[in-house]
Amino acid sequence: MKLLLSKKKERFLFHPSLTKLITHKLNYVYNIVGVNYLLIILSLIFTAFFSNLNGQTSKTVKKVVHSFQIPEDYLREPENIPSFWITTVDEVTKFLKNNVYKGQVEIIGKSAGGNPIHAVFYGKPRQGKGTTTFSGSLGFGNVGAYRGPDHKKTVYMGMSAVHGGEFEGIVGTVNLISVIETGKDLRGKEWPEITAIVAKLDRIILIPIVNPDGRARIPLRMEAYRDTDFTVAEFLNTGGKPNGTITGWPQIKEFIPTDFTRPGFPGGYPNDAGVNLQHDNFLGKRQPETQALFNLTERERPDLIINMHTGSVYMLMDHPLGEPALHPAFDTLFKYVHTGLALNGLQYTKDPKIEGDPARASTGVYNLDGALNFNCGALSVVVESPSHGFSGKNEAGEPALQTPDMLLDAQLICHQEAMRFLVETGGRSVWTPGRKR
Repeated sequence: MKLLLSKKKERFLFHPSLTKLITHKLNYVYNIVGVNYLLIILSLIFTAFFSNLNGQTSKTVKKVVHSFQIPEDYLREPENIPSFWITTVDEVTKFLKNNVYKGQVEIIGKSAGGNPIHAVFYGKPRQGKGTTTFSGSLGFGNVGAYRGPDHKKTVYMGMSAVHGGEFEGIVGTVNLISVIETGKDLRGKEWPEITAIVAKLDRIILIPIVNPDGRARIPLRMEAYRDTDFTVAEFLNTGGKPNGTITGWPQIKEFIPTDFTRPGFPGGYPNDAGVNLQHDNFLGKRQPETQALFNLTERERPDLIINMHTGSVYMLMDHPLGEPALHPAFDTLFKYVHTGLALNGLQYTKDPKIEGDPARASTGVYNLDGALNFNCGALSVVVESPSHGFSGKNEAGEPALQTPDMLLDAQLICHQEAMRFLVETGGRSVWTPGRKR
């Protein structure tokens, strides 16, 4: 390509008629301004000429850097942050570099702000491709035609920090990677059931931080605990004014993209383009983070995606707005996860019949999880975790205190039971086997 470009320049510069014209003009300039000015003019002409041929421009495009205002007290951290509490972009990147040996770390894309999005892969990917699109397989009546010859393989995917200010999912994903790698979380606690279940899955994909832009915007490793006052946690997530007034939920969703030129703080919800990835323009021009997820799930064709968020009194799974054919699978998944949480004292009660009732789940709106379902056929669900920054109130009106250890236990139990569900139910090809022919 460089050789061809060079030849084009040569032909253009030394065409006889062009050479004659240039010589005439240079003689004219020389007679008027003299040799020194002539050399300067020649230098400017040739610099501009060759720059244009190379597709360059003399203009420098500067990235707009916004300064955000956060009340000083909102940046207060606990005096003793637990060693297992790894949440920042730099901490997670360092952890993956130094601790992943059994798996493979891959950059699946870059954020709107240019930050890499890391994923960790375990097991072997599906081999071969299907013969049709996912939509085509639904029309045909058998998703195996889309998923390919090894459609019965079980593929589990977990992701966190779609909203950069929600730290609990990051902690859970990082510690799950530690368990897969060593059998222990970062506290040194063993999880033999997770180790046994992982061995029965064909493929595991874990993304600790989907939205590194939003996470990097919040200069905290861990928020200070503030009893039942959620002002700071909501401010850091949804943004607010310099005086500490919060934007709030769901008001933050009214304007997408967020206007970063307005005074205050935009929160950790949006990426650097101002877009809340949970509510991207999925059928239009998608954000790079969303496109990375679409590309990944199209390639890997996972059965189950667990999308970790923060925003409940006790951990709670939402019913996705997706294929009706997957509703029975969701109900079973809900029973698995919430039974496990209840038996470990991480729900309102310890009664599995009460806590494991899928009627408790509220149905979500059209969002990232529905879009991922229709992109690749996975059952994709949001799980809302309690916050480390404040306590919600239980049914008795009392603060439902969740210690960092309890929050980590809930994260790992959720992943454990979701993976168990996938192993014991057999995945998408069993949930919707297709009509017999």
